[in-house]
Amino acid sequence: MKTIFKSLLALTIVSTILSSCGNGGDKGKQGALSGSAAEKVYVAPGEHDEFYAFVSGGFSGQLAVYGLPSGRLFKVIPVFSVDAEKAYGFNEETKPMLNTSHGFIPWDDSHHPDISQTAGELDGRWVFINGNNTPRIAKIDLTTFETTEIIEIPNSAGNHSSSFVTENTEYVVAGTRFSVPYPQRDMPIKEYKGNFKGALTFISVDPKDGTMDIKFQIMMPGFNYDLSHPGRGKSHGWFFFTTYNTEEANSLLEVNASQNDKDFIAAINWKKIEEYVNNGGGTKAPTNYAHNVYSDETHSATSTMKKEILIVNPSDVPGAIYFLPTPKSPHGCDVDPTGEYIIGNGKLAAELTAHSFTKMLAAIEGKKFDGEAYGIPILKYEDILGGVVKQPGLGPLHTEFDGKGYAYTTFFISSEVVKWKLGTWEVIDRKPTYYSVGHLMIPGGNSRKPFGKYVLAMNKITKDRYIPTGPEVTQSAQLYDITGEKMELLLDFPTIGEPHYAAGIPAELIKERSKKIYKLEENKHKYVVKTEAESKVVRTGNEVHIYMTMIRSHFSPDNIEGVQVGDKVYFHVTNLEQDYDVPHGIAMIGAQTSELLIMPGQTETFVWEPKQVGVWPFYCTDFCSALHQEMQGYVRVSPKGSNVPVTYTLDGDAIGAE
Repeated sequence: MKTIFKSLLALTIVSTILSSCGNGGDKGKQGALSGSAAEKVYVAPGEHDEFYAFVSGGFSGQLAVYGLPSGRLFKVIPVFSVDAEKAYGFNEETKPMLNTSHGFIPWDDSHHPDISQTAGELDGRWVFINGNNTPRIAKIDLTTFETTEIIEIPNSAGNHSSSFVTENTEYVVAGTRFSVPYPQRDMPIKEYKGNFKGALTFISVDPKDGTMDIKFQIMMPGFNYDLSHPGRGKSHGWFFFTTYNTEEANSLLEVNASQNDKDFIAAINWKKIEEYVNNGGGTKAPTNYAHNVYSDETHSATSTMKKEILIVNPSDVPGAIYFLPTPKSPHGCDVDPTGEYIIGNGKLAAELTAHSFTKMLAAIEGKKFDGEAYGIPILKYEDILGGVVKQPGLGPLHTEFDGKGYAYTTFFISSEVVKWKLGTWEVIDRKPTYYSVGHLMIPGGNSRKPFGKYVLAMNKITKDRYIPTGPEVTQSAQLYDITGEKMELLLDFPTIGEPHYAAGIPAELIKERSKKIYKLEENKHKYVVKTEAESKVVRTGNEVHIYMTMIRSHFSPDNIEGVQVGDKVYFHVTNLEQDYDVPHGIAMIGAQTSELLIMPGQTETFVWEPKQVGVWPFYCTDFCSALHQEMQGYVRVSPKGSNVPVTYTLDGDAIGAE
């Protein structure tokens, strides 16, 4: 009987699986519930994902590129942290990218990527992302997927409510999480209240090449500024920032910063402030911050220290800034695609609040104020309320939109994503996450045109979800299909670092513009050599400069003699390939740096200071051909003061150094 029962049970299970994994009938009618989850995320060999997902690395300091729906990791883009794989921050060319007013900083905490827009729609030109610890904003060029610019933010600390862009990428913002004394000075921390300030920085972006420049900085009251989003459509020209710690506490914030029933969303009319600044308004103040730019022509970065910034005092631009009371400790600050609703996600609130932009303007016009804070008018909560989602979940953090009239909010405490309807405020669906979800992303969800097919939830805790890897448990992302009325969990996958936020975009808006040929003739690096015949070794005092080329499958020169202990040896290496998928690497034994991973048509430099006599090899670190193993060379190191002449080999012939 037991055998018969087991057989019947097995047949039932198989039948159920086959039924659920069948063709699903008319998928257009059945939506998210048709077919199997595995089928929906499967991308066949040789086929491409539909979306790029740019996921922040958090404490890794980097930006990861995943494909959706597959969840495959394609690349980690070095941004704020050194990266030995790509020599970022190790080679001489990129070291200036990590320069700050504090010196060379090899790490940061990357949180919130945002993609450039035109007319409120994603255009796929650049991704911006913030450095939280040492305040910075970086720009990544999406034709090359390389970090090309980093600008430091002065007068700021904990650059958290960043880096979100306006509808035409006029500005990318950088809002401080920690208010600090302005100007910075030695003062008792207990005198925080009234003396600390929160800087909101508006960085202009050149529409042609994306060059960033700090346009102005608003010196706000000393609250904590958490997240932000721009207005769009009818609210274009405004920017909204959540605040907490309106109590201005400086100790035990978990208690002392949760006393007020409501905190604020700061509504900033940046168009009005821009007009004020363009007409000569604001005060120029001394400062010191780094502006680092990478050149595609020289393949090198430069760092310039800026000494002045334009400060705007809110009281000098009446009618430009207002406070919207929002249930306590709001985190996310999200604006729907129409620009009408501003969602405040109060982490300690029992309800989800939507402010109405139309009502906000009417309240401003009618001067319906409920007092002021440091001269900034506080609007009456009831007069600006657009709607409330009742009992949505516990611990709301972040809301995104599908462009079909629905919103999706993460709930950190109850570990779920909740779908609700704009306007009626009714909860439509809820699905669990595993576990403690932070932010979520719908491709284009921060624009006028979301691509409402998937939502990606980023989870903080994954205990027991994967095979154990010790006490550092991976964090994860989970993908949901949102094409039907009900959400369907399709996939989860581990992520690098701690994913705080993500930005998604259809692959078709980027991949056809991806640079394919890197022309050698366009290389303007100071130490480039464009043919093997130009390769050479030059000694100047105790410096030895090696002008080297690499191509499948050899270096030129490949044998070098006459180097001495104590010399400073510069390897200036040019990759003669020009097709995008043929990088080469080089590593030198004993070099106190990383390898170089050199892209086609480019030149990079590393420094080697030999400490021991002998004959020391170098080799290619990136597989390039069947003869990859043969791609190597030697450097002979003689005692200091030796009379061994500097020689090198080209095509097997020994040549004396210049």
